[in-house]
Amino acid sequence: MTWHAHLDLHYSCADLTTTVKHEHSGPLRILKSLYPEGTGICHNVLIHPPSGLVGGDTLDIIIDMKDHAHALITTPGATRFYKSDSKWATQDVQVKMKDASKLEWLPLEALAYDGCMARNKCVFDLQEESELIALDVTALGMPSANFPFKKGLIEQHFELKGHWLDKGVIKADDHMLMNSPIGLNNKKCLATLIFAFAVPMNDAKRNRILDLTRDVIALNDAPIQVGATSPGSNVIVVRALSDLVEPSMRLMRKIWLQWRSQIWSLDPVMPRLWAL
Repeated sequence: MTWHAHLDLHYSCADLTTTVKHEHSGPLRILKSLYPEGTGICHNVLIHPPSGLVGGDTLDIIIDMKDHAHALITTPGATRFYKSDSKWATQDVQVKMKDASKLEWLPLEALAYDGCMARNKCVFDLQEESELIALDVTALGMPSANFPFKKGLIEQHFELKGHWLDKGVIKADDHMLMNSPIGLNNKKCLATLIFAFAVPMNDAKRNRILDLTRDVIALNDAPIQVGATSPGSNVIVVRALSDLVEPSMRLMRKIWLQWRSQIWSLDPVMPRLWAL
C-alpha cells in the first residue's frame, strides 16, 4: 500500500495573534499550535504517523502566509526515505508568502536510506516584504549504525522562486561526486540554511548579515566544511558538509538564533520539541 498525504496550512494575523487554519488528507497533520514566545508567533509541528516514505508515497505540503503572520514550523524527527525497488517517494513543499509575513521553516533532516528513490522538493515564493529563514539538511545512510548509502538516489530541489535554486541528483554509485574533494568529499551530511527577503537588501544589510554569520562560523570547532555567501541581493546562503548530522545541525541552529536575534530582534527561543 502507498500513501498520498496532503496538508494545507493557512496563516494569518489579527489583533497581534498569528493563527493557522489547516486541512489534511491522509496521514499528515499538525499538532496543537504553541505560543512559547507570545501570540505573535505560531509554532507548529508537522506529524507524519507512518514515520517515513516508501516507493509510491507522496507528501504534499502547501503553506500560505498572509497578514503579517509569523510561523515557525518543524518536525519531530527525520523525514525518512526508505528503500524502494522501482517507485519514487516524494515530498513536495510549496510556500507562498505575502503581506510582510515571516516564516521559519526548520524541519529535521531528510534521511536517505540505502536503496531509496527519493524526491525532496521545496519552493518558496516571497512577495510584499515577506521574509524567510529556511533549513534543508540531507543525511546519506546511517554511518553510525553501519548502514551506508551504497545504492539508490535522492533528487533535491530547494528554491527561492525567481532568485535562487539549488537542484541536483545524488547517486550513491557516483563515486566522483560522493568521494572527490570537489564533490561531497566522502561526507554524509549536506546542510543548507537560507535567509531570504522579498525586498532586495542594500549592501549594508547584506554585509551585516554575512559578518555576523561568519562570526558564528569562526567560533565553530567541529569538523565541518562550511561557508556563507550572498548569491543575490535577496538571499544569504550557508552551506555545510559534515560526517554526521549533529555537527551541522548544531551550527545551523546557532546561526539561525543569531539571525532572529540580531535581524528580527527576537529572543533566541528554541522549539519546545527540540528539548525532548
